[in-house]
Amino acid sequence: MNPRPVTPGQQAARTGPDCHDGVCITCSDMAVAVRVRELTTDGLAVVDTDAGPEKVSVALVEAGPGDVVLVHAKEAIAVVEQNS
Repeated sequence: MNPRPVTPGQQAARTGPDCHDGVCITCSDMAVAVRVRELTTDGLAVVDTDAGPEKVSVALVEAGPGDVVLVHAKEAIAVVEQNS
């Protein structure tokens, strides 16, 4: 997949995932640090990104609201900061 960045305010009809600032949280080769907003009952978490809230899997980590997790391909792979 070759993600196409969208500039702020631009809307485009696309079939792939949304990409923000040239980095796609779904298919990029890098992990992105995001803060967990809430856990859902289906093993997912709503996280805060620069582009707004997104759902990611937290099946591999023990994270809770307020924690900062590293996300790669919509999967939290590490907790880097725990909410006190």
